[in-house]
Amino acid sequence: MVRVLRIFALALCVSISAVAQLPSPPPEIAAGNVKADRYPSHDATFPNGVRGISGVVYWEPVGYRSLTLDLYLPPSSLARPPGGFPLVLYIHGGGWLGGNARRCVPFVDFPGVLASLSARGYVVASIEYRLSGEAKFPAQAEDVKAGIRWLRLHASTYDIDPSRFITWGVSAGGHLSALMAVSCNAAALEPKQPGQSSAPDTRTDPIASSNVSDCVQGAVAWYGVFDMATIAAQARQDNAMSRETPDVPEWQLLGCFGNTQCGAARMAVASPVTYVDRNDPPMLLIVGSEDRVVPHRQTLEMAGKLKAAGVPHELIVLPGVGHSFIGKTPDETRDATLKALDATFRFIDQTMKNVR
Repeated sequence: MVRVLRIFALALCVSISAVAQLPSPPPEIAAGNVKADRYPSHDATFPNGVRGISGVVYWEPVGYRSLTLDLYLPPSSLARPPGGFPLVLYIHGGGWLGGNARRCVPFVDFPGVLASLSARGYVVASIEYRLSGEAKFPAQAEDVKAGIRWLRLHASTYDIDPSRFITWGVSAGGHLSALMAVSCNAAALEPKQPGQSSAPDTRTDPIASSNVSDCVQGAVAWYGVFDMATIAAQARQDNAMSRETPDVPEWQLLGCFGNTQCGAARMAVASPVTYVDRNDPPMLLIVGSEDRVVPHRQTLEMAGKLKAAGVPHELIVLPGVGHSFIGKTPDETRDATLKALDATFRFIDQTMKNVR
């Protein structure tokens, strides 16, 4: 009898102990799959009254990490325009190998820069995309286009004018920014789930809906890559970083090595010059004359294509500075970077003002 009581007491202790491990009140349990991210929001308010919302999930390609963007919303003191605020989509650099949405060399506080742009009357989104170590091209273009579509789908939530979108990218992001401008509704770059072989179900994947446009109304590209087929020869001409080994960023992006292995078709799909036509929106191209990472001839080539097609564009070549506008002295770097930023803000203002 004593042994039975001991067993009962032990069982009671285990039962009480098990119950005691649960939080109070117990967590809510859903009937099915829950996709909402309930982690507390990391909202921030910048000194100029801009509100930041970080890490917003915009797309979840199957088999990959969730893709996010940071939002910068204009201060409440600014009156909302009748159609909403224009949208600036910033695309980071890093050779498609690295980088993130909150950094841009040589700025010390790049979120502060994006907030200052938002304070002028823009919703600014800074986007993450799959890197070349995760997925090969065209995944990166698909991701950015998915971000554009997501922002249009949620335009009313964030007071965005869906008819006024402009991209701004640097280096690898400059490549993607230009690509967004010239590849409006290009079938080869449309967002699709990995392995997708049939038309998407828009009920479960609204990002892939053909009813949502991925077009933009302007673009800014700082020291970008524009033609995969010519970059190796231009690098030799300019004594820039060699493209003669398979580990350089462009070949890592494409998943092949050089013109012969990659082939003309694969390089063309990834090159903004391929898509240029007279219907493209205005573009601003800025590059340093001494760029030894991405030959400045890439930018000159793109400007030539735009000119031949009759596309409104502005070309700025900053003398004496290299990639990321790095000069021989800190003052040269600072001056060139601020000139580029001033020109960019002016171009964005003028372009978005002229969109009808």
